[in-house]
Amino acid sequence: MARPSFEIGPVRVRPGRRQSLSLPITRLVTGAEVDLPVRVVHGREDGPTVWIDAAIHGDEAVGVEVVRQVLADLDPRTLRGTLIAVPIVNVLGFMTGSRYLPDRRDLNRSFPGSARGSLAGRIAHLMMTEVVAKCSVGIDLHTGSDRRTNLPQIRTDLEDPETRRLAEAFAAPVMMHARLRDGSLRHAAREEGAKVLLYEAGEAWRMDSWAVDAGVRGVRRVLAALEMTEPVEEEPPTPSLESWRSGWVRARGTGMLHLEAELGQRVEKGERLGGLFDSFGKRVRLVHADRDGIVVGRTEAPLVSSGDAVVHLAEVTS
Repeated sequence: MARPSFEIGPVRVRPGRRQSLSLPITRLVTGAEVDLPVRVVHGREDGPTVWIDAAIHGDEAVGVEVVRQVLADLDPRTLRGTLIAVPIVNVLGFMTGSRYLPDRRDLNRSFPGSARGSLAGRIAHLMMTEVVAKCSVGIDLHTGSDRRTNLPQIRTDLEDPETRRLAEAFAAPVMMHARLRDGSLRHAAREEGAKVLLYEAGEAWRMDSWAVDAGVRGVRRVLAALEMTEPVEEEPPTPSLESWRSGWVRARGTGMLHLEAELGQRVEKGERLGGLFDSFGKRVRLVHADRDGIVVGRTEAPLVSSGDAVVHLAEVTS
């Protein structure tokens, strides 16, 4: 018996086919429509329905390229199940390179949204009803914010066995147990029963190739772990380091920052991570690790003030 067609918005996608569509969001003052771009890959054989999304924050470009490369390799004639890809959720922010929507709202604090709410609420509602509600698993792609860069990492609920299995399959350098944030896509999707992995890697408004590559490989591994595709032909990946606690080291003075700590570096408590200097080159203060751990994030800002976050350290179990 043939698989039924997949319904999304006004479209029905037949099994063994892929189709792009646009879900209306709003209209510009010029009269031009602003739409949510979606591509559906509907396999011939039964399997889970999964979504991948990127650019919920409009200045996060890495995930958009991850989605492009993942889609390029998927064949709907051999795919088991259905993949829904939303490469740019915050379309208006992405067009201007802004993290936020024009009303300054953070879309990732606006879920599950409302059909009659703010612009952010309406986009969130559209995403929830047309995409998330149809899926059992989601992969939400992000990068660092506010001039920060992140080591490739998965943030998720490591206490849930199936979510943990998928995080291990992704095989990012680090997988971190992360609490749910009210208004986030991950929180709203979890309330609907979906398993969600949040991928963080690279810097905002940069196309960091190493962050893209790790993301593409990870998504492919997850699809294989869900038996939607054949296993990826590669050397077995290094297992993820596991972290249940992390924190930012903050500047204890104001100055030009020279960081010595690199992403992925293991450090010990008290180890020097860099220093602060005044405009004449006089050292104002050193920056030291406040715990043993691995560097999973760092600021790229040249100037920091007292209290600014400079290095993100994750305590790892192995």
